Amino acid sequence: MSTTTMEPQGPRPTRLTPARIGVYAFLVVSAAFFLLPLYVMLITSIKPMAEIRLGNLFSFPLAPTIEPWIKAWTYACTGVNCDGIKVGFLNSFRILVPSVIVSIALGATIGYALSFWRPRGANFLFAVLLLGAFIPYQVFLYPLVRMLSTVGLYNSLPGIVVVHTIFGLPLMTLLFRNFYAGIPIDLFKAARVDGGGFWAIFFRLMLPLSTPIIIVAVILQVTGIWNDFLFGLIFAGRENFPMTVELNNVVNTTTGEREYNVNMAATILTALVPLIVYFVSGRWFVRGIAAGAVKG
Repeated sequence: MSTTTMEPQGPRPTRLTPARIGVYAFLVVSAAFFLLPLYVMLITSIKPMAEIRLGNLFSFPLAPTIEPWIKAWTYACTGVNCDGIKVGFLNSFRILVPSVIVSIALGATIGYALSFWRPRGANFLFAVLLLGAFIPYQVFLYPLVRMLSTVGLYNSLPGIVVVHTIFGLPLMTLLFRNFYAGIPIDLFKAARVDGGGFWAIFFRLMLPLSTPIIIVAVILQVTGIWNDFLFGLIFAGRENFPMTVELNNVVNTTTGEREYNVNMAATILTALVPLIVYFVSGRWFVRGIAAGAVKG
């Protein structure tokens, strides 16, 4: 009798086929396309102005300095004020936190009501919300200015929070409604049989199941509100200008020499919050989308 020995089989070696090489080349070119501007911004922000004047855009700084970052944060001029963009950073947080909380809370509640309780006119209300999500913001600017002026909220922190809540509500409602549409209706019926009311079912059953979509909503709202320029410029008022408006004022201040290193540092500081949010919670964003953000 002959015996055969079975050799352990390891992972098969990956073959570099032309198609695989093409995919890798495309990914490398795409990554370079998106990372090159960031590289230029970073190295420019740590260059002294003497090196920037030489015109070597891609060269690494010979004498790196963090002085542009310090100046951008603490004493860069935004018009006649030279307090840096730290004031705008604090204003952005004051605008961001209540706007995110209120818009997500309302969107989750309305999405839950439209998914399970189906009040009279629910489909019409949902259609109106969807329509509002696709109408350009500029159409609403003048009516909103008049309305907020009438009630005394124009050029105020509560006023800009109301604006962000209004314009975030259609998307938040759509996200939560589609997510709740993927939850088995039997869970809701069982809770009703056990005597659960509207709020009891919402807080005890629906919210614990909503963690993935809440994370998606937070990411979308944080990036959208933090990066907003138009609403902050029109509705916030001079004392509440967000960081994006302050950045615009820093870049467009023409008194003296244009300091490109300070402008680049201010730009990166303004973009840090959305970048951190995406890097920290990116995998949760994908999970939330896969868990039902596009169902329905």
